Amino acid sequence: MTAAPDDTVPDIDDAGDLTGDAEAVRKYRAPALEKGLDILELMASHGAPMTPSQISARLKRSVSELFRMIQVLEFRGYIAPAAAADGYELTNKLFTLGMARAPVRTLLEAALPLMRDLTQAIGQSCHLAVASDDQMVVVARIENPGHLGFSVRPGYHRSLVEAPSGVVLYAFQPPHIQTLWRAMLDRAVGPQRTAAFAVRADGVRERGFEQAASDYAMGVTDLSAPVIGGSGAAVAALTVPFIQHTPLVRPLTDTIALLQATARQIAQDLTERV
Repeated sequence: MTAAPDDTVPDIDDAGDLTGDAEAVRKYRAPALEKGLDILELMASHGAPMTPSQISARLKRSVSELFRMIQVLEFRGYIAPAAAADGYELTNKLFTLGMARAPVRTLLEAALPLMRDLTQAIGQSCHLAVASDDQMVVVARIENPGHLGFSVRPGYHRSLVEAPSGVVLYAFQPPHIQTLWRAMLDRAVGPQRTAAFAVRADGVRERGFEQAASDYAMGVTDLSAPVIGGSGAAVAALTVPFIQHTPLVRPLTDTIALLQATARQIAQDLTERV
């Protein structure tokens, strides 16, 4: 026997997501599923292990109400006890599921051979990132072929406003998509940071790439270029954490030129595959 949809349930609170107009068009509710999704989304945005009591406080729900959800998420492999701290952390299962999507597989099939050629040519590592809500997520990397270098692991994520690949992904979107992303970023990091980010993106779009000293590792200059899809928007950002560790490394200007050429070639190969 199928229960009738309940359209009278109050809006989700600030832990959860849909309110206002978006909530009004919903036909069905699945409270248990939504609690589980709330937990996953909270842990992803928090970026550090969380105890059940911390999760409970942030979602404004009782520990007993969330206990079974946490246990099921652990049993299914979406979260696991943190190795170096109290509480739970996300596993790579969601990332693995996302990587199995056809568009991502196609992107990687086009990108990986060319990324490998790029690392051989410049003597640096490189990585590929895509946008996921207000975050950029690294989906692939190729290590520096030499003995020294710096690289970012697949699955690493960071706010769009904090990463060179994030500003590139935003800069090369059409205006209506940028408007949607700005509203999302306003909620995530505040209007002031978002406005500064948008100004920075204008400069990136004008010169065609981003070049910035890393705020994560001293001595690293992040170089990032867009991979433009068939619609004219960036589907990914190709990034090189550049380190001038020996005189034999290609100069910065040469590396930028090769980075941009590789990003264009990935875009061309991607267009031919879809």
